[in-house]
Amino acid sequence: MPDMTATLRILEPQPGIFAYYDGRVAGKRLHDAAPNWLDDGAYSLGVASYALVDGDEALVYDTHISLGHARAIRAHLEGVGVKRIRVVLSHWHKDHIAGNAVFADCEIIALKLTAERMAENRAKIEAANPPINPVVMPTTTFEKRLELTLGSRRVELHHFAIHSADGNVIWLPEEKLLLAGDTLEDTVTYISEAGEIATHQAELARMQTWPIEKILPAHGDPDRIASGGYDASLIDANLAYLEAMTAAAASGQEIDPSLKAFVGEEIARGSVIYFGPYEAVHASNIAAVKTAAKG
Repeated sequence: MPDMTATLRILEPQPGIFAYYDGRVAGKRLHDAAPNWLDDGAYSLGVASYALVDGDEALVYDTHISLGHARAIRAHLEGVGVKRIRVVLSHWHKDHIAGNAVFADCEIIALKLTAERMAENRAKIEAANPPINPVVMPTTTFEKRLELTLGSRRVELHHFAIHSADGNVIWLPEEKLLLAGDTLEDTVTYISEAGEIATHQAELARMQTWPIEKILPAHGDPDRIASGGYDASLIDANLAYLEAMTAAAASGQEIDPSLKAFVGEEIARGSVIYFGPYEAVHASNIAAVKTAAKG
């Protein structure tokens, strides 16, 4: 059995915040040569789960892409003296909940909508390639906002319907730091709910009004994450991409199939970093937007 975590990197982008980053390794696949959600939807693009640590307490944000990854996260936390772990889920998609079983003895916090989506899709998730079986459900749910304390840290959870209707971010108001899950992505957002793009744009505009100084996304460049995270221009870039996509589709214009050209201004500014495998995401987004525009 190959070691699923051989390329896992543990980064510390901010004091007391660890990023468990895996993927973006050229030519390597973890699960199978055939198409599958783990290699093609997460590992190829790069994926990070996070942990906030204060003393002997930790808050784990997403449980990663496999049980092996989740075990590695737990082992690391216990190795730095953590005795109490709570889990927060960013949303219901497989690459964020695959390790839940490793934390089944912990409180697992999620939006009520996330729990509903997990329950509705349980059979598909358990039969996926690779399977997530059993699906371990949240134990605590909320609807819009939840305040937590982690040692001396004040932590807020907020609902943002971006990428998925059940997007849940972690906001650290003192640090002005946003752990974004999949609500923000580099190079571009993956459009998973094309019929809801107008909502996603409105929610990104709402996010722009927050005093955000640093952003740690689930999918992004490992060096940018390791150096402390993205600045708020990542929000602008994600919104500009959706606006340009929908405007072109609405007017019947052809959308440039080259992602590098389509987001050239954002790349030049440094708001996002071009990563070649996102060309496939852009192609998928174009098809989704065109289908949605047809009604």
